[in-house]
Amino acid sequence: MKQLTSEQLRKLYLDFYSSKRHAVIDSASLIPENDPTVLFTTAGMHPLVPYLLGEKHPAGNRLTDVQICVRTGDIDEVGDASHCTFFEMLGSWSLGDYFKQDAIKWAHELLLEKLEFDKDKFAVTVFAGNKDCPRDEESAECWRKLGVPEDRIFFLDKKHNWWGPAGMTGPCGPDTEMFIDTGKPKCGEDCSPACDCGKYLEIGNNVFMQYFKNADGSFSPLKQKNVDQGMGLERMLCILNGYGSVYETDLFSFAIARLEQLSGKKYGADEETTVAMRIIADHTRTATFLLGDIKAVSPSNVDQGYVLRRLIRRAMRYCRILGVEDSALTELARLYVEKYKDAYPYIKDNEERIISELEAENAKFAKTIEQGLKEFDKIVAHLPAGMTVFPGKTAFRLYDTYGFPIEMTQELAKEKGYALDKEGYDKAFSDHQALSKAGAEQKFKGGLADGGEQTARLHSATHLLNAALKIALHDDNIQQRGSNITAERLRFDFNFPRPLTQEELAEVERLVNEQIALDSEVTMQEMSVAEAKAQGAVGVFTSKYGEVVKVYTIGFSKEICGGPHARRTGELGKFRIVKEGSSSAGVRRIKAVLE
Repeated sequence: MKQLTSEQLRKLYLDFYSSKRHAVIDSASLIPENDPTVLFTTAGMHPLVPYLLGEKHPAGNRLTDVQICVRTGDIDEVGDASHCTFFEMLGSWSLGDYFKQDAIKWAHELLLEKLEFDKDKFAVTVFAGNKDCPRDEESAECWRKLGVPEDRIFFLDKKHNWWGPAGMTGPCGPDTEMFIDTGKPKCGEDCSPACDCGKYLEIGNNVFMQYFKNADGSFSPLKQKNVDQGMGLERMLCILNGYGSVYETDLFSFAIARLEQLSGKKYGADEETTVAMRIIADHTRTATFLLGDIKAVSPSNVDQGYVLRRLIRRAMRYCRILGVEDSALTELARLYVEKYKDAYPYIKDNEERIISELEAENAKFAKTIEQGLKEFDKIVAHLPAGMTVFPGKTAFRLYDTYGFPIEMTQELAKEKGYALDKEGYDKAFSDHQALSKAGAEQKFKGGLADGGEQTARLHSATHLLNAALKIALHDDNIQQRGSNITAERLRFDFNFPRPLTQEELAEVERLVNEQIALDSEVTMQEMSVAEAKAQGAVGVFTSKYGEVVKVYTIGFSKEICGGPHARRTGELGKFRIVKEGSSSAGVRRIKAVLE
């Protein structure tokens, strides 16, 4: 295996697929564009859904990138050897161009020739077939022709070798996954890459989107067949370099070293220290990227801001366990900015914002601890005389409502002569997790992108709203800070220091409706970033000079966007603002409808 740094692996991967005529595209924001179904960009394919569904991508039909992602469903698992809330996904795509044969051939070349994995330890899995879709013999035959022996080609069921659809209907298909045999003994006669015994480590995955799942549950062949290949950067670095955990890679080692200096403790010396350092390092990295994102998330009590606040405060809580000051987070954040500034330059541009937000949240958390202490004293004062156990449900309420750490509750309870009902706390926590996970799954089941006509109209309305705000408020520095669209309403976040007056809101409505009444055609042009800038287009400009982008002109709005949109402004109906309020510090939120 070839030992590489993170910078070397990113470059090797992009250069490889660039040599196969793939256009290198920038990572999208961690905040999905106009997608109400999920809080964060969770996979490399997420920003490309419109193009996987058939819309033309301005860079062509072969793409490659390194996409930053955040997944928080397993937040409580962070601290083990592999879980991270933030990660980078190496990805390549064919949008209706090449299919299984080329995808598999190139994956084989990348893994065995470029990355130098041992071909004698290489194994693959393919879809075994079921009543809906046939066994994927085509993929298996591709692997055989490349020299993979039959006893290292495993046919697995839909649970292991099938992707999608993201919602109840949509594109889906079989996948083929690549593994390395670690040499560990088999866990049983049926041991395969489907096992969790650790004998096989996944190193890559190719999804073949060749079917469409219909509303009645049947499957139809897709007109445009796509390939989505993904490889996790952190995981790949860990395997290539022979590390026992992702925290030993160069993406974390410098942060861990600084925590050792600050705490005087040694990483790996004991489980408590190791877990605390991993959690602080992971959560601070994720917070750095969310705070420094091109769509600028801030800590709050809703949506992305709530998750960000939870990550920061969890990291601060573990700083206390480790015995270091909360200011360790700002030190680590600066180190992460230096580490990633070349790969993601906007992180360096937003460094001071990252630090100031972390410092502000640190001060707020100190107040939270103070409030929690007062609440704890109130609870103790009302516990029945003779009671010796502090209720677990009450301890969880302190954590859930006030953010008060369970470790502090346990310490305080002990000081007052109470044993903590840890079993009751764990059950309350587990019940809460189950509800949260069910809610998250329900949110995701809506599909990654609702391309319906009403959604497209509301999307067009957000462009008009963005332009109208600049005019009505006489502020060209106003920028979109987030957008969330359902079939019923739009929600638009933008930077502005104060609430809007009723007169200002009325003027925004008037300007938007004036453009709608003109019934002008919505036009789209493909052009370079330089041309888009020269024409005054609004949007997040890529760092790659000359990359082709789509520019939509909608009335008095000209904006870089991927679509979809209405055909004419007259289709929008009447625009009405239903609410304006604060989203977070320095960010306002407008909710509006089309009637």
